[in-house]
Amino acid sequence: MTSLSRPVAARDCAVVAAVCALLAACGGGGDAAAPAAPTPSATPGASAPAASAGSTCNLPNFRAGVLARINQLRASGADCGVDGVFGAAAPVVWNDKLTLAAEGHSQDMAAKNYFSHTSADGRTLGDRVNATGYSWSSLGENIAAGYPTINAVMDGWIASPGHCANLMNAGFAEVGVVCVPGAPGDTYATYWTMDLGRPR
Repeated sequence: MTSLSRPVAARDCAVVAAVCALLAACGGGGDAAAPAAPTPSATPGASAPAASAGSTCNLPNFRAGVLARINQLRASGADCGVDGVFGAAAPVVWNDKLTLAAEGHSQDMAAKNYFSHTSADGRTLGDRVNATGYSWSSLGENIAAGYPTINAVMDGWIASPGHCANLMNAGFAEVGVVCVPGAPGDTYATYWTMDLGRPR
């Protein structure tokens, strides 16, 4: 789980709250045991792969299913453990630029067999989203690996305090989510990225 806010230009890429997210078939932020994350590889100067409209791991009705589940959770409120109890939050809407940023990150993790909020070439969430042209005031990101379905990954995120807090954050208004199949030999079969934002 990574969250960024940009209330003023001087805080362009300031990390307001960061919890190491190794949500790989478990919870994140150190709350639950996870399979060991692969060691990130470094490829300085590498650019993100060209993104499509969004990868879906061949799951049917992906966009509608993801939005329905996110907004169902937001409408219900949630107890996110150490990160607080959240009341109901307004629904989020799909954003193609956030999806593009998420797509590039999941494709990169799958192609280079790593699992991290920081890209193999050192780019951050803010860098990846800025590259799409999305003008934001706040950002958040949840990543996961190994989950086979939308419900499974959403259950994992909601059970993890930091990821749950991102999902329930009333400050976010837009979302993009992708699931990219792992390559042969990858540590994980799937690589998920959810990017949340509020435009300026």
